[in-house]
Amino acid sequence: MFSTLPRGGALSDQIMSLKEVQNKIKAGEAFLVTDPSNIRFLCGFTGSNGQMVLTRKKAYLLTDFRYFGLAEKTLPKGTALSKVFKSPFENIRKILAGQKIKVLRFESGATTYAQYLRLKKELAKITLKPETGFIEKLRAVKTKDELAKIVKAQRLAEKIFTKIVKNLKTGQSEKEISWDIIRLAHEYGADDVSFPPIIAFGNNSGTPHHLSGNRKLKKGDIVLIDMGLNYKGYCSDMTRTLFTATPTPLQQKVYNTVLEAQEKAISAIRAGITGAEADAIARKIITKAGYGKNFGHSLGHGVGLQVHEMPSLSNHYGDPLPEDAVVTVEPGIYLQNSFGVRIEDMVLVSRKKAVNLTKIPKKITDCIVKIK
Repeated sequence: MFSTLPRGGALSDQIMSLKEVQNKIKAGEAFLVTDPSNIRFLCGFTGSNGQMVLTRKKAYLLTDFRYFGLAEKTLPKGTALSKVFKSPFENIRKILAGQKIKVLRFESGATTYAQYLRLKKELAKITLKPETGFIEKLRAVKTKDELAKIVKAQRLAEKIFTKIVKNLKTGQSEKEISWDIIRLAHEYGADDVSFPPIIAFGNNSGTPHHLSGNRKLKKGDIVLIDMGLNYKGYCSDMTRTLFTATPTPLQQKVYNTVLEAQEKAISAIRAGITGAEADAIARKIITKAGYGKNFGHSLGHGVGLQVHEMPSLSNHYGDPLPEDAVVTVEPGIYLQNSFGVRIEDMVLVSRKKAVNLTKIPKKITDCIVKIK
């Protein structure tokens, strides 16, 4: 895990992040960054075509003619712009030539096989080594500036959610509500939605990631809304399950089980607990209630420049959660062809306890709504 240095202010955050990554690079090695979110994190560049080459002492951004002006405006001090006129692979070879580089590490999850073969051809005398999570672990720890953008994205999402719920009426389709969320995101000042909103009526809520369709709302339907916004590059994510009539005894049992699992997990989350331990707390409660097989996804995930990033709250994530990470906590129970319940909040991991960043009420009585 990266040790974190004190940061402050967006530009200095990038410079400090870049320094931290470079400090991890060994002499005689270089690191090729191709993931767009990692590039944005390190130097602020948001163009659709870019790569970074990092050595222990130098940083280069490679891009083409379309983005020369953008790069010159956004690059932090000390980052050289390598202008690509033909092939970025030739530029990479030229950059590494003469620097006694013996090993080039590359992002295995963001490099295609075709790119790997081209690198292998251009850098015949350099050893290529895949790397996973090299920068993502650093990104997991949020600065004050990053956290402020995440919180802003969430507050905008909550305003839109409240408006959507207030205007729910019979005859609306799932797609209509999804489109309304996207339209309102732009009207309210967000960059975009974090992901296509998941709107599920009735038995569609029994599918965890239902694709919003043409089903129309009728009284008595459960309404599941999973949505998030992107504000200045940073994401939010939340889910609420609503009832348009008094919940049945089974619905009450399922809902309150999910809520208990979520609240117990949130109360246990703090810096140092592993993602697997957090997942197990919620899973134990749901399993004890008889619904273990109906909770088939992980408890949560990190949120930042991407809506799904490190760290993970899952049974296979054994790393401790770092202080100042932002994660979702979203247990669910899904009864296929009947109904499903998911409740999702974002929390900030702190030293002593988690700070809930989501302010929409979630007691079952808060989630019974009247529709027109």
